[in-house]
Amino acid sequence: MRKLRYERRKSRSAAWSLRLAAFSAVVFVFSALGHRFQAIETPDFLILAALVAGLALLALMLAAKGFVDLWRNGDKGGTRSLWGSVIALAVLSPFAVTAYLAFVTPPLYDISTDLSTPPLFFRAVHERKPGMNPIDNAAALRAAMQTAAYPQVTGRRYDGSPDRILEAVMAVIDAEGWTATGRFGVPGEQVETIVEAVARSFLLGFTSDIAIRLTDEGETTYVDMRSVSRYAKRDLGMNARHIADFMMRLDQQVSGAPSEG
Repeated sequence: MRKLRYERRKSRSAAWSLRLAAFSAVVFVFSALGHRFQAIETPDFLILAALVAGLALLALMLAAKGFVDLWRNGDKGGTRSLWGSVIALAVLSPFAVTAYLAFVTPPLYDISTDLSTPPLFFRAVHERKPGMNPIDNAAALRAAMQTAAYPQVTGRRYDGSPDRILEAVMAVIDAEGWTATGRFGVPGEQVETIVEAVARSFLLGFTSDIAIRLTDEGETTYVDMRSVSRYAKRDLGMNARHIADFMMRLDQQVSGAPSEG
């Protein structure tokens, strides 16, 4: 007498969950690397990121369907559903962190240590392309939000001549891995000297334009700073971190203890 064999069906949802999750992870890694190393422009990267998030969410929903098929019908695919959900959640984790930061940080992309007369851009303002954030010098409109969110963003006053402090500023720009793009004004001849630079975030390479202003006060030199994101209306605190980290390194570079202004 022949034994009856029960063939378990394979869950198509589980199989597609793993495929889509793996595909979204590959697309995310390559698009992130492409953006970090400037092979992909930011608007294109944001489109790819939205596609990745959509694929990962779909993979997660298909994994849930695969688990339901396993529970109700005994269909094969539990392992695929598990790995599909794990990979999808890993892909979605940066998006969850971004959503959290967007919730807890103010809608700002332009941060300055001087909210009445912020440092001016001479080069970057003329290199803004369509779609980039405008450089707006009317800082009073965003002053209250910035002061409440980033009270640590302040200028510094140092003992020493502007040319000496300028050397320290250039050394810190190099240490931060930023690219200096221009210097406007000559220490000792003009009261103000402005150094412009381009900074990129460590992981994904989002770009900000930086202006560092040195004001000759005679016995001392006052250093102001401004950081403006090129894209996105929320910087998620990135520009405040640029300024805070730079000022901390400048404190260490310049001999003597600075007083905050």
